[in-house]
Amino acid sequence: MSSTVLQMQSARRERMRGYKDSIAKYAIGVGGLAVIGAVLLMMFFFFIQVAPLFSSATMDKVASYDRPGASKTLLLAVDEYKDTALRITEDANVVFFKAKTGELVESIKLPVPEGVSVTAYHVLDDADGQVALGLSNGQLLLAEYGFAVNYLDGVRQIKPHFSYPLGEEPLVMDAQGRALAQVSGRASGETMVLVGAAKNVPVVEFRAFELKKAMFSDEVSLEQTSASQLQLAFVPEWVKVDGMNDWLYAIDSTGDMQVFSIRDVEAPKDYARINTLPAEGKEKRKLTSVSFLLGGISLLLGEESGKLTQWFPTRDANNQYTFQAIRGFDEQSAAITDMAVEQRRKGFVLADASGHVGVYHATAHRVVGLDQVSPTAITNIAMTPRADGFLAEDQQGKMHLWNLENEHPEVSFEVLWQKVWYEGYEKPDYIWQSSSSASDFEPKYSLAPLAFGTLKAAFYAMLFAVPIAIMAAMFAGFFMAPKMRQAVKPTIELLEALPTVILGFLAGLWLAPYLEKHMPSFFLVLLIMPLMVFLFGYLWSRAPEMIRNRVPDGWQAALLIPVILFAVLLAHWLDDPVEQLLFAGDMPMWLTNVAGIDYDQRNALVVGIAMGLAIIPIIFSIAEDAIYNVPRHQVNGSLALGATPWQTMVGVVLPTASPALFSATMIGLGRAVGETMIVLMATGNTAVMDIDIFNGLRTLSANIAVEMPESEVGSTHYRVLFLAALVLFMFTFFFNTIAETVRQRMLKRYGAL
Repeated sequence: MSSTVLQMQSARRERMRGYKDSIAKYAIGVGGLAVIGAVLLMMFFFFIQVAPLFSSATMDKVASYDRPGASKTLLLAVDEYKDTALRITEDANVVFFKAKTGELVESIKLPVPEGVSVTAYHVLDDADGQVALGLSNGQLLLAEYGFAVNYLDGVRQIKPHFSYPLGEEPLVMDAQGRALAQVSGRASGETMVLVGAAKNVPVVEFRAFELKKAMFSDEVSLEQTSASQLQLAFVPEWVKVDGMNDWLYAIDSTGDMQVFSIRDVEAPKDYARINTLPAEGKEKRKLTSVSFLLGGISLLLGEESGKLTQWFPTRDANNQYTFQAIRGFDEQSAAITDMAVEQRRKGFVLADASGHVGVYHATAHRVVGLDQVSPTAITNIAMTPRADGFLAEDQQGKMHLWNLENEHPEVSFEVLWQKVWYEGYEKPDYIWQSSSSASDFEPKYSLAPLAFGTLKAAFYAMLFAVPIAIMAAMFAGFFMAPKMRQAVKPTIELLEALPTVILGFLAGLWLAPYLEKHMPSFFLVLLIMPLMVFLFGYLWSRAPEMIRNRVPDGWQAALLIPVILFAVLLAHWLDDPVEQLLFAGDMPMWLTNVAGIDYDQRNALVVGIAMGLAIIPIIFSIAEDAIYNVPRHQVNGSLALGATPWQTMVGVVLPTASPALFSATMIGLGRAVGETMIVLMATGNTAVMDIDIFNGLRTLSANIAVEMPESEVGSTHYRVLFLAALVLFMFTFFFNTIAETVRQRMLKRYGAL
């Protein structure tokens, strides 16, 4: 073949090689960009789902008009569609009108004697519209309002109603016929409590009733079971009964609060007296508005300065109730004139003397909106049942209807990452509890215990896996005989293919009960096995050289198999004697009762073992390859200079392979952080922040797997779960970034070895 033909063939091969190199180059580049793009799209999607959690409320004006009717408004309410509103006036009229225009719909006269006016009111139940009306003759009228929804030819029709389910006959609260300045009450089960206070009198009239249902109808009647007068140390400006009929609060404008325990309705007792407004310098503080938050546990105290404070009862160390100021809001600078609370969340709106309305969430300690609604002071404000709007009345008789978009007020940085003091709890804490069977339940979205549980599970897994995997890689990659390595390495790597759901299943259903029953044997293994291995190694080093030479180099580890098995059997045999001798026959019970350590069957120890078994193959495989591939000339040079194999391992092999060893460890950590099935099945899924190895945990990944299928799309719960996924993603990104940074520095340091 001529040289020309050979040159042409060579040139063709070079061109083909160039084409292939170009194709490979661009294919790899496109693949890398696709991976980066997929990660960025994932991040973008997470941010899109999470961003609404931290957005402020939007408040838009709908309409303003003159109030229908001239008499003073006492109670203001609006239906859930912002279609029809209600005014109960001082002259004993009930006025229904269109919320957007002020057009009169219906006017009803209350069944009271001529000349009797309404002097006080209290909404007993927002959901059912039950209201108690205090009259100027010392009587109290119970009524109910509502807005029935019907559809006629596809058009929504709102029909308001006002009724007297317990009868039109008022109840006598003040025997002397003095006008009631304050009324309150609550129905709990079959008991109703009603209280009233006459004007300028330091006495609260207390009445307890039994609700009796008719046998053959839905009629309900009241039968009084007790009546008493509660003496006060001051004339009250507000009298409030809590949501469970446990406490009665009497408060005056200076902040003095007298608390009565009314759990025993037959004998209410004076429980505590509190000054809710401690002086700040020379300025005296003054209350201007008081209301309950949803559930009737927390009191909201609005001040003349515009500040608002949330109070609720808590238990102290002696199991006694104390009343504490939990959190405050001071975004508004004018006197709080009225407030309205949400019917489904712990949110509320504040109206002040400057005409501003602020939208708040109590537990999140967050102001989500603040706007000027009227040029003059607002005297009354009502919120829709859906909390998507409010109706305000100012001192000039103008009505102002506003829309409100406030989807996720219950989320804030404080709720997610700091201790929060929830109603009914003894102290602030990190709590995740997204759902409950109770209708007045407040969801708790702290990610702190989930993030802590994720790191805790990863920590114990790494504590178990890293020493075993790295030591095994050191022996297999440097000391083990090639034939033995060819059998051991694939076997360990084969474990990586074992589904983690199987490990989780075994950990939850077999390992956890076994450890609980044989706890001492586990710790005896940790004690006995190293001792026996060291003892065997010492005896083997003292054995005759003729015997030691019979075992080929690199196969000595096989001799440890029976030693390890014997150590395990010995630990198992000593289990009962040691438990009887040291732990009174039951180590888990001893830990709980004597050591004061709570023991959960599915705990961090179980997770550490199970997850450790899952990540050992990953760490071992990368570390073993790195150690095995250390250049032989470096190893041979060290040995030639007189270093022992162990000195060569420590001084040459480990520094050279250290970047890869660190990467293996960090990859294992990343796998542990993101693991789902093992932690889902092998832990109690309790969201607690406790480093104790015998306690349970809940991780971010397990929480997402458990709760995402049950969350409503677009809800706060749904978006917080996406936030948890974003946090998990950031954990992995952080660890991988740190790993790569450290690996590059280690390569620069040890690359020349």
